[in-house]
Amino acid sequence: MRIELQRRDAPSRRMSLLSPLIALALTMLTGCIIFLVLGVDPIAGIYAFFVEPLTETWSLHELAIKAAPLILIAIGLSICFRSSNWNIGAEGQFITGAIAGSAIPILMPEASGAWVLPAMLVLGMLGGAAWAAIPAFCKTRFNANEILTSLMLVYVAQLFLDWLVRGPWRNPEGFNFPESRTFSAGQILPEILDSGRTHYGAVFAVVLAVILWLSLTKTVKGFEIRVIGQARRAGAFAGFDANRLTIFAFLLSGALAGLAGISEVSGAIQQLRPSISPGYGFTAIIVAFLGRLNPLGIIVAGTVLALTYLGSEAAQIMLGISDKIGRVFQGLLLFYVLSCDTLIHYRIRFAAIDRRPSKEIA
Repeated sequence: MRIELQRRDAPSRRMSLLSPLIALALTMLTGCIIFLVLGVDPIAGIYAFFVEPLTETWSLHELAIKAAPLILIAIGLSICFRSSNWNIGAEGQFITGAIAGSAIPILMPEASGAWVLPAMLVLGMLGGAAWAAIPAFCKTRFNANEILTSLMLVYVAQLFLDWLVRGPWRNPEGFNFPESRTFSAGQILPEILDSGRTHYGAVFAVVLAVILWLSLTKTVKGFEIRVIGQARRAGAFAGFDANRLTIFAFLLSGALAGLAGISEVSGAIQQLRPSISPGYGFTAIIVAFLGRLNPLGIIVAGTVLALTYLGSEAAQIMLGISDKIGRVFQGLLLFYVLSCDTLIHYRIRFAAIDRRPSKEIA
């Protein structure tokens, strides 16, 4: 006997919409089991992860700060994934965007004026787009697997950042610590409210998510993305160029990841360090699928995944467990989302293995 997956003729639309909620419930159930194994009260564990970060004003601001890069990166990835381009290197594009945008405050520390922040944001987007253009070019020109090329470039970007902050961009007044000089007041994204640290990166995330949602549903480009993503040959008959769309999707995705990178560095960290991301680029993949590749759904999904970052810190303090448990929750969530989607669109079929010898052609 062998196990096969047979595509359903008419997958339930209702179940497709409920899939993320089912995945979230299964993740919490599995989390309770993990807490029991660790000797922790499951109710206290779930409270620490998903409720405690919502009880204080300052933690709500921290939630918005962590959700903003996830949303920005994920809406860009949704364009790639919808068009069947598997950009797995958003983490590297996030880092290169942060590096490119930080060139002005690091190389020109005295720079000031209304032009500085817009220039930093534009450079960040260009840096992320340029890094994403490499796997796009390799795929369209050499048919290279974009999963491998985009992923490998993440480690190149990480090592390049580490070299910069330990070498030519190290703060001359930083007592030899591996970090750049701190940005000046005119080079930092301003805070939205006086009650916390939430900066305009959160505004960028929500506004761009709405714009992309309108573009996907109301424009010819959105139709092209959907058609080529579902049937490349049908798109060719309609006159759409799949290679051109691949380049467009990667450049847009990279630009948004780069914007997230420079927004994080300029808004929350205010300098370059060897590590500027807790894995936003990889977590955003989960956010994109949990949000059903819909920019509006991604806003909600990004907030939920941001809770796992804050929740892991709260659980470490309140319950004394490892902060790595947050990564476990993220992995479980992705596993259950993909599993639910598979079972909704396919049925499991057991088939007998044909052991009859094949006939040889004379």
